[in-house]
Amino acid sequence: MNSEDILSLPAPPADARLAYGSDPNQFGELRLPKSGGPFPVVMNIHGGFWRAKYDLAHNGHLCAALTARGISTWNVEYRRVGNKGGGWPGTFEDIAAAWRFLPQIAGRYKLDPANALVMGHSAGGQLALCLAAHEPSARRAVSLAGVVDLQQAFELHLSNNAVVEFLGGKPQDVPEHYTEADPLRLKIAAAQWLIHGSKDDTVPAFFSRKYTEDKKGRGEDVHYLEISTVGHYELIDPHSAAWPKVEGTALHLLGK
Repeated sequence: MNSEDILSLPAPPADARLAYGSDPNQFGELRLPKSGGPFPVVMNIHGGFWRAKYDLAHNGHLCAALTARGISTWNVEYRRVGNKGGGWPGTFEDIAAAWRFLPQIAGRYKLDPANALVMGHSAGGQLALCLAAHEPSARRAVSLAGVVDLQQAFELHLSNNAVVEFLGGKPQDVPEHYTEADPLRLKIAAAQWLIHGSKDDTVPAFFSRKYTEDKKGRGEDVHYLEISTVGHYELIDPHSAAWPKVEGTALHLLGK
């Protein structure tokens, strides 16, 4: 199977679909281990260059694999470019609301929100690190092939200028949006792990490599793992050669 097939294969069903807001896109899918608790939590943010044509479904495979290892997963949907209220800042406001929703459901679903991390793939990596910058309670963040340098994404015209659509203009038009949203420009106190495949031709690996070098120079707690044999989608495919590294990072950060 090609890892890109993960985009169309049906994922194992979630245990619950819960609304964290009133918009139809403000919901998440919760998956729970079979026994025990309270469970550590991974809040997962899917990618798709912030566009409405991509949804959370393909990340259900990743979430089910983590849940099989004893981790509850909260796979969140959010307003994207093309949805009413999507783009900056609405997209990010949804991510923050989904994170703050976890303590509200912790008792009912035996979650341990104090032992949680946020993880995102591609554009979701940007959102995960951005959450860690703006939310002090997000103390661990994992970026998988993340778009972690928005200025560079603009200069390379990634995915037909997706970042211009997301932020509502070019850097010279809305400089404050690039400042607020770009993880590279933000101070982040959380432990950060960036994982990237060196064969990635969707978001080049040097995004994460350069980010790590810059952030280490500023004294942040940031770690980088480059996987030499893989591209963009292997990082979210539980059947890929890259998956043990992704899963192992999450288990390590949550003390499992």
